[in-house]
Amino acid sequence: MADQVNSLEELGQVAEGVETVEAVVETAAPREPVRDELGRSYATGKRKDAVARVWIKPGSGKVTVNGKDMNTYFARPVLQMILAQPFSVAGVTGQFDVVATVKGGGLSGQAGAVKHGVSKALQLYDPSLRGALKAAGFLTRDSRVVERKKYGKRKARRSFQFSKR
Repeated sequence: MADQVNSLEELGQVAEGVETVEAVVETAAPREPVRDELGRSYATGKRKDAVARVWIKPGSGKVTVNGKDMNTYFARPVLQMILAQPFSVAGVTGQFDVVATVKGGGLSGQAGAVKHGVSKALQLYDPSLRGALKAAGFLTRDSRVVERKKYGKRKARRSFQFSKR
């Protein structure tokens, strides 16, 4: 209880020092780019059961997924379009090379995971792209996953066929 009183007193002292919310916003430091010694940005993307580890670096627009070209790994045009979305929204199509390793789930979930990872890596590489990516909803993890099967049921919600006689 004494800890709460101390923290409340400290909070009151901090509140006295700040006149308006604008003052707090102005003092907040702008986001800095996050890059490793090789000039790459790394992020993890997730979708359904798939987890993608994504590295981006400036380049010619080559996308490699699990050691294969994107067109080979994701053969369906819809999945290729999903991967291209973050670049087109951010306006940097063909400017970054992507290396991704993805595990778990099916192809659709893996494509969504790579898209999520690329979006997060882009905003870490260049924080000015965050607004466009966030407005398009690419930085939010899609939390929908398969519902578990319940006992006494045929599937997650489907019951066994009822027989009156």
